[in-house]
Amino acid sequence: MLPQVIIIGRPNVGKSTLFNRLVGKKLALVDDQPGVTRDRRFGEAHLLGLDFTIVDTAGWEDDDPSSLPGRMRAQTEAALDDADVALFVIDARAGLTPLDEEIARWLREQSVPIVLLANKAEGRQGDGGLYEAFSLGFGEPIAFSAEHGQGLGDLFEALLPLIEDKQPEAPDEDAADEEDYDPAAILKLAIVGRPNAGKSTLINALLRDDRLLTGPEAGITRDSIAVDWAWTDPASGEARPVRLIDTAGMRKKAQVVEKLEKMSVADARRAIDFAEVVVLLLDATRGLEHQDLKIASMVLEEGRALIIAINKWDVAEDASGLFNGVRAALDEGLAQVRGVPLLAVSARTGKGLDQLVGAAFTIRDAWSKRVPTAALNRWFDDALAANPPPAPGGKRIKLRYITQARIRPPSFVMFGTRLDMLPESYRRYLVNGIRRELGFDAVPIRLTLRSPKNPFAKD
Repeated sequence: MLPQVIIIGRPNVGKSTLFNRLVGKKLALVDDQPGVTRDRRFGEAHLLGLDFTIVDTAGWEDDDPSSLPGRMRAQTEAALDDADVALFVIDARAGLTPLDEEIARWLREQSVPIVLLANKAEGRQGDGGLYEAFSLGFGEPIAFSAEHGQGLGDLFEALLPLIEDKQPEAPDEDAADEEDYDPAAILKLAIVGRPNAGKSTLINALLRDDRLLTGPEAGITRDSIAVDWAWTDPASGEARPVRLIDTAGMRKKAQVVEKLEKMSVADARRAIDFAEVVVLLLDATRGLEHQDLKIASMVLEEGRALIIAINKWDVAEDASGLFNGVRAALDEGLAQVRGVPLLAVSARTGKGLDQLVGAAFTIRDAWSKRVPTAALNRWFDDALAANPPPAPGGKRIKLRYITQARIRPPSFVMFGTRLDMLPESYRRYLVNGIRRELGFDAVPIRLTLRSPKNPFAKD
């Protein structure tokens, strides 16, 4: 476990910019308006040879505990429980505010070491706020600029004595990279869907902890948040690692007009690229809508394994009719992959949650399967014998052999002649046969057609 360093401060002091600077990527959403970050976001930071987990938090606001800002503040307070160091960030250009002083009073009551960062201190405009920061009682503040990367050396010197003894051992550089699929590896599981489908509530139910901010307001989640967790398989009792990825709700493109929501949706798309298995969460009170089919198609086009779960099953009306109707609509609307797993769950009662995670591991196995070339071509010969390819215009299409080029998603290359004349219907026949006969279930299959180059053709 890497030591944890948490970033704390009022809204709009540059916490997410600092987070992105330390992880070396633009993971956290950044915008000029305050309150962009709402949930805790974790990242691996590397600072001049010092490794640690950096935690971005929501801006600290003095508000009613039951309000959205109040619940965001509770998430920030909870994050401090696991921290080894807290980076208290102020805006040097704005100077100290009463809210900064309130946060400082709270931090002085905690046992976690505090490093004070006066951000936005580039130039001379931050000198006043830098000198004011001495009054907070945390020693000399670090003059810092997250935007321009100034002050990283001073930050390293401040963090070194606090977390040096918690650094991990150096990895064995001679160890060979393992390219083959490891069923015991961490499952990267993303939860996607329209706003207010219950994605964050579902993850909290799996974790049995209020880890993510939830509430009746639609669109609470903005950043894609990854949480590592161990799921206990009820059948075997084995603890299996899972990385749960919460995402922002995806509305119809025409309805997404605000810059921040566009950024959130783009972040959700990146989360799908990162995931192995994607759960599309439906709202049982609203059923299947056209936007759900668009999200599902996008997941399959990205080559990810897909599971569809109907949430809020405990309040569903005509549950049997709803399930059968969604099943029929999926088979018609997702013709490219029939039989996508469909499950009924309830984040509120816990119904179906173990079955959902178990199904995710099962479909990942299918998504990562490799078929030996000999077995693949035995199936190929049988498929051609049962249904030979057509001969459009009297010209015979010769299909010679097939090989699996890669996994995750399963991708195959078929060799033959006149493949440009092969009807799409016959291609679907082969893909469906691969899925049905070779144990790939309802995962996206890639089939590439390749003809040998004619040595007599002119370049």
